[in-house]
Amino acid sequence: MATKIIKRSPRSLNEMQSDLKKIGERIKQLRKKAGYSSLEKFAYEHEIDRTQYARYERGADMRLTSLMRIVAAHNMTLHEFFKGL
Repeated sequence: MATKIIKRSPRSLNEMQSDLKKIGERIKQLRKKAGYSSLEKFAYEHEIDRTQYARYERGADMRLTSLMRIVAAHNMTLHEFFKGL
């Protein structure tokens, strides 16, 4: 039996930017839930460059490894992180 391949149209830049904003909002929400009012303190304590971390919270593009590091700092899996979006 052959596998049916479903082709999707490419996502628009606006759609991708919207998703990045949602990811940034999720990162910020988790930081605050963890009791950090300061993003600088969270970044410092988890050895993440504070300027980069601030960009991530604003929805900047990031490497997957950066996201994995942030998710690990919250003791969660990628599945758990994205389940909340």
